[in-house]
Amino acid sequence: MTDWKIRRAPAIHAEITVPGDKSISHRSIMLAALANGSAQITGFLPSEDCLSTMKAFQQLGVEIERLDDTTLIVHGKRGNLTPPAEAIDCGNSGTTMRLMCGILASQPFRSRLIGDASLSKRPMKRVIDPLTQMGARITAEGENGRPPLVIEGGSLQGIAYTSPVASAQVKSAILLAGLFGKGSTSVTEPEQSRDHTERMLAWHVVRPRKIGLTVTLLGGQHLESRDFEVPGDISSAAFWLVAAAAMPGSHLLIKNVGLNPTRTGILAVLIRMGAQVNEIIESTDGEPRGSVEIYGVELKATTIGGKEIPNVIDELPILAVAAALAKGRTIIKDAKELRVKETDRIAAIAKNLRAFGVDVLETEDGMEIEGGGKYHGAEVESFGDHRIAMSCAVLGMFSDGHTVVRDTECVNTSYPGFYEQLLRFVKPSKSND
Repeated sequence: MTDWKIRRAPAIHAEITVPGDKSISHRSIMLAALANGSAQITGFLPSEDCLSTMKAFQQLGVEIERLDDTTLIVHGKRGNLTPPAEAIDCGNSGTTMRLMCGILASQPFRSRLIGDASLSKRPMKRVIDPLTQMGARITAEGENGRPPLVIEGGSLQGIAYTSPVASAQVKSAILLAGLFGKGSTSVTEPEQSRDHTERMLAWHVVRPRKIGLTVTLLGGQHLESRDFEVPGDISSAAFWLVAAAAMPGSHLLIKNVGLNPTRTGILAVLIRMGAQVNEIIESTDGEPRGSVEIYGVELKATTIGGKEIPNVIDELPILAVAAALAKGRTIIKDAKELRVKETDRIAAIAKNLRAFGVDVLETEDGMEIEGGGKYHGAEVESFGDHRIAMSCAVLGMFSDGHTVVRDTECVNTSYPGFYEQLLRFVKPSKSND
């Protein structure tokens, strides 16, 4: 088990990049594998989650060459996958499992999806129900619609689905199934979720139509193979953005980072809290990308909720840390989805913040945080959740004494190299138990 030891950090003055976007890396392999030729993917994130997707498609007969850690050549099979010889292990990746359900539902063979202990507790009924309406046959072997999942693929019919949750994974699973179904498929969401799948379908010359909160796709279209560059992950950048924003006198420039407007809610929240942020879009090919420059100030409290929650759902753990560092009472609400992530993130964040001395009131769908206090180092658990581990490491940069974050291997699911970057900022020591 690997632990991190962290101490208070000086002001940040740096220019950095962050690893490739996790959500986009998953989709870059999926769409290239389903396309009609070979394509090169650069900037790929070689995290455990994304490697689970790569291995899944290799099991399905897709040839994938790794030129180096971040460069792949994917030889597409025009949607004609090969039956897997054994169960497909999705590891800790909910994206892999949910999107694979949509893809495999149309394939003329049986497949079985399994995952680790954490993934096996996550709800899959939200994708099983709409896919079943399309004609898919998916059986959940776990309780209450939880993994492992058995998929008996076959012919699908397009549907018009109104989703009860704003979820890019649900929307993407349905659209990917609809790509191989008969007729048109549409998904209507209560709020706008990430639109990476729609953008990347368009990059591969499939044209979804969007009207308001409804996306429609005509089945039977073929994906054209095209090279793709994955931008840096704004969700990974979020940890350093908060660290710099909350530390007066800091100046941080993050280059070549994804600036998709359905992902930049973190910037809007930090600006509302008083941070000085410059966002420069430098390219819009496939996905918007560019640079973010941030200057540290004394942050002030805010309220985070409503329509912006789908846009910041992954950043809420580190935004809770920003709230602890801001003056006043920050309210996070309408975020019940956090209770069914890699862990119950509301409970985990609240427990760990209290260990540092933060005044936190946990609510059913969020928390209230009284910020601006003087905090002491703490020994906290990651709960096997990468975002909990990294968020607590950032709070350790602002706390007296030493902070120890236990069981940090989970960070490899999204941000290999996080600790090494943190070392460059605070130069803590590392211990292995």
